[in-house]
Amino acid sequence: MDNRLQCVFLSEDDIKAKVKEAAAWLDCRFEGKNPIAVSVLKGSVMFFCDLVRAMKTPVQLDFMTISSYGSSTQSSGMPKIVMDLTASVEGRDVILVEDIVDSGNTLYKMRELLIGRGAKSFTVVTLLDKPSRRKVDIKADFSCFEVGDEFIVGYGLDYAQQYRNLPYIAILKREVYEK
Repeated sequence: MDNRLQCVFLSEDDIKAKVKEAAAWLDCRFEGKNPIAVSVLKGSVMFFCDLVRAMKTPVQLDFMTISSYGSSTQSSGMPKIVMDLTASVEGRDVILVEDIVDSGNTLYKMRELLIGRGAKSFTVVTLLDKPSRRKVDIKADFSCFEVGDEFIVGYGLDYAQQYRNLPYIAILKREVYEK
């Protein structure tokens, strides 16, 4: 393991089990429907791919890039759309797949944006939930894991664009990002 990582927080097996559980939950919720699943890039891409592959429900896939961190380790509170969807969500059931719900600002903006564009429903599935950092009263419909106030990396989550490719989630040592 990289010496900048404190420890493994969630193993690959822990993640796989929760992905299957989340997919089964979505299959029950959207049985007989044709939702559009939206990945918030780049952080959710690993979770998104595993999740939609585990689903039995047919889904259309689309992607957005929202930035609220820039090069910082803390949210600016002002999420910006960097890359928008290519498909219309009007009259559609939308499944938003997030890597982590932290301050809630990005999730709040996404909900307002997609409902404003005429989405029939808006369901949020997140890999990680960090309620201790919430600034907006909003939560995911399905959260795989709750995390404390550690800086975590792996399985799509990064520090300075590194560690996304880890098959597990680890805690980054504080001295790495508090320089």
